[in-house]
Amino acid sequence: MDISVPKPEFKFEFSHVGIVRLVTAVIAVSMALYHMWVILPPALGGQGTPEAIIFRGTHLLFALALAFLIYRRTGADAAPSPLDYALLVLAVAPISYLFWNYDYIVNRIYYVDDMTPVDMAMAVLLVVIVLEATRRLIGWALPITAIAFLCYALFIARVEPMRLLDQLFMTTEGVFGAPLGVSAAYVMIFVLFGSFMERTGTGQLFMDFALSLTGHTAGGPGKVSVVSSSLFGTISGSAVANVMVDGPISIPLMKRTGFKAHFAAGVEAVASTGGQIMPPIMGAAAFVMAEFLSVSYSQVVIWAVIPAVLYYVACFAAVHFEAKRHGILGVPRSQLPKLGTTLRERGHLFLPVLTILAVLYSGYSAPLAALAGTLLCFPVAALRASTRGNVRIPIIIDAMIDGSRNALAVALACACAGIVIGVVALTGAGIVFTQAVIGLSQNYLLLALLLTAVAGIVLGMGMPTTPAYIVMTSLLVPALIKLGVAMPAAHMFAFYFAILSAITPPVALAVFAAAGLAKADLWSSGWAAVKIGAAGFIVPFMFVYEPALLMIGDWPTIIWRFVSSCIGIALLAAGLHGYLLRRAALWERFVLIAAAFCLVKPDWVTDLIGLGLALAMLAWQWPGRERAQVEAGRTTAAVETAAAEPDIVR
Repeated sequence: MDISVPKPEFKFEFSHVGIVRLVTAVIAVSMALYHMWVILPPALGGQGTPEAIIFRGTHLLFALALAFLIYRRTGADAAPSPLDYALLVLAVAPISYLFWNYDYIVNRIYYVDDMTPVDMAMAVLLVVIVLEATRRLIGWALPITAIAFLCYALFIARVEPMRLLDQLFMTTEGVFGAPLGVSAAYVMIFVLFGSFMERTGTGQLFMDFALSLTGHTAGGPGKVSVVSSSLFGTISGSAVANVMVDGPISIPLMKRTGFKAHFAAGVEAVASTGGQIMPPIMGAAAFVMAEFLSVSYSQVVIWAVIPAVLYYVACFAAVHFEAKRHGILGVPRSQLPKLGTTLRERGHLFLPVLTILAVLYSGYSAPLAALAGTLLCFPVAALRASTRGNVRIPIIIDAMIDGSRNALAVALACACAGIVIGVVALTGAGIVFTQAVIGLSQNYLLLALLLTAVAGIVLGMGMPTTPAYIVMTSLLVPALIKLGVAMPAAHMFAFYFAILSAITPPVALAVFAAAGLAKADLWSSGWAAVKIGAAGFIVPFMFVYEPALLMIGDWPTIIWRFVSSCIGIALLAAGLHGYLLRRAALWERFVLIAAAFCLVKPDWVTDLIGLGLALAMLAWQWPGRERAQVEAGRTTAAVETAAAEPDIVR
């Protein structure tokens, strides 16, 4: 199976549209080069990170310019309208004003010195422009949320308009706040890294690697989707993007070997969504979390490792038990890539990822580690003839253009979320929400967690993970901390549920994308995804009640909790999908689910009960396991189907 490297999309033609595309390409390449340059330390010829307003303002300026040039009202194939050009000019004006009057901005005392009429006009203009640009990229949900908070500040909290504009425009507590800083310093370079990796043919490596490891096992194509999507997640961080890259290959393969269309779509959606929680390179919100908690990104990675493994254990087990229940075998080994051949031909493409880990855990910053990996991508690809063809100037330029374009949604979402953060900080709305959550939950932690989980899923339905997590951090996480949840666990809880909206009906974007590829019913695919990813909804509760799953505590406890949780998660998948060693009757499924919940609850007594129930079920099902294999349907058909389709895999 070949995953072709995307061909350079930029083609210049001497026309209005062609000139616009050329200007857009120049701005996008300049954005990429600027962010790489500021990450380089001065000793290596770089500038070093500029002062916050300058750095974040430049990042936002690039993002706004590209947003109005690319996402124009007239469509991608037509020239920008006069309104698009007008908005582009208006977007440049307030940020240029800040740069031009930089000394005045940094020397004035905000909230004390009055704003001039020009200051206020520029502040209003920037807020409106950010709202419009965000709407063009990610829809109405986040801009409407920001507008609601602005109305709350003006008409309920009765904040003076001048003070509100001061907060949003003239300080680093509003539009130019920490979320935009994270987008500029972290997200941009990691998105560039993902784009560079994609252009060097790493996608082919990930798919062949997954096929060689798991393709021959029961339900192999489904397991390939799980493994390859977790790997793709390290270079993407977007659930929908992962589905669109991995799904066109894995979903037809799953369907051909016997999986139903809606189940194949559910597997792909769940596996791709997990990419945002899979170290070493997680979704953009992980970098925001590191900033909010004032810890290194490597610390966030350490907290995320075990929950991410549990998530994928659940997904892998769901595929395995579903395949066993329906007698679906894997693809014959003769049709699969050889692991040794895969590593010889493309294994060197793992080096940039390993470089990031090495630099990161040597004590250097995450942006510098990502820059090192990015700069290595094409030189590493040039090492072998199998990937050397991807090392061409047009492909490198296109990688920079694509990386800048992919960073726009996060940059503008962070700027818009900064409006919400600024209002919350100015009005004390966070305290109001904290008191409301505590009041509604009647001081019961479980009820507070359920309220927070529902809020996270609802917020995530309408906006990307990063702004959803930011809003939850401002409004709901403080309530969890006040109820005794450890701060890392509270933030990780919000992070997880902001992500899980991608597989939760009725608005489940990853499921929509996967169902479209599978030609499956949306609701059937959505509920299949919930069933496959059931553990994903339980894992956050587990690490709230047992921080050892975040690697907080002593090693014996951490190891035991990890092992017991893995067993419990696998038993839960077995119960939900009705198979352990053979098909499970209804009462057996209830016992398996009961054993699972006993093992995931952090208590020695329940652990022993869960292990006892699990051993009892194994003993009960052991005698009938061979008969179940003989009676399993579609086994031969699955093998014949795979063998009859030699073009499925390479």
